[in-house]
Amino acid sequence: MLEQVRARIRLKHYSVRTERVYVYWIRRFILANHKRHPRDLGAAEVEAFLSGLAMRDDVAASTQNQALSALLFLYRQVLDIELPWMESVVRAKRPQRLPVVLTRAEVDRMLALLDGQLWLMAALLYGTGMRLMECVRLRVKDVDFGRSEITVRNGKGGKDRRVPLPRKLHDRLRDQVERVRVQHGQDLLAGLGRVYLPHALGRKYPNAGCEFGWQYVFPATRISRDPRGGGQRRHHVDESSLQRAVKKARAGAGIDKPATCHTLRHSFATHLLEAGHDIRTVQELLGHKDLATTQLYTHVLGRGAGGVLSPLDR
Repeated sequence: MLEQVRARIRLKHYSVRTERVYVYWIRRFILANHKRHPRDLGAAEVEAFLSGLAMRDDVAASTQNQALSALLFLYRQVLDIELPWMESVVRAKRPQRLPVVLTRAEVDRMLALLDGQLWLMAALLYGTGMRLMECVRLRVKDVDFGRSEITVRNGKGGKDRRVPLPRKLHDRLRDQVERVRVQHGQDLLAGLGRVYLPHALGRKYPNAGCEFGWQYVFPATRISRDPRGGGQRRHHVDESSLQRAVKKARAGAGIDKPATCHTLRHSFATHLLEAGHDIRTVQELLGHKDLATTQLYTHVLGRGAGGVLSPLDR
């Protein structure tokens, strides 16, 4: 059955990460019910499983909802069972948290402790507002130096969008692209040089995977095996390397805030709003579906606690 789950996920063009997560939760659900088939289980077992995650394992609301999404996929997409009780299963309510935002000085201090490719990637996160995976998956063809913009393909929700390419990064990014060009040429001479292509593009355009434009801007240092296709390809760099570097730089810069790579995206949005840019424009640059998500950043614009003069200061 798990093979059926994988096949269905790939048919719907879900990511490898989603495939791994869904298979994990479905397997865990079956084991929690003594390997009984999901067709023989019902609302009581699903609710008991989700309640156990929250009460016994003390998982976050997002993790609990992730498990529920996996089970919904199992019943609806794989087993083709529309069960009325699945609609009544209550999703855990995620707490509203204000984003962690760095000041410009803190961003400068943290970036100063990075160098090379790691500095460039972190600077892109702050300078463009891209998500971490959008940055590491960036392709050469999507960088437009002439228009000073980057096209983010297949972002969250499967949407494309354009973000500004900081002119300060032009030269460093050009150098990075040229290094990729040299490396790609060496891979071609070695009989390699192919990269992963989304959906069915690999079958529609058999030679596109070898074209330079499809290469990753930040490729991995080693050739690896494609977990789905099985071929030998050069994938993008592992995102954990940047995560570790940012964590180390944050500590070295003496920043006590729990800043991560995603904090640079929060800082991008907040600093744009501080500079007077329209919130709708910021929403478009971030790729937010709902304006309410973007409005979370207005807490630093002098309209909330930071804009009130405390009576102690009078």
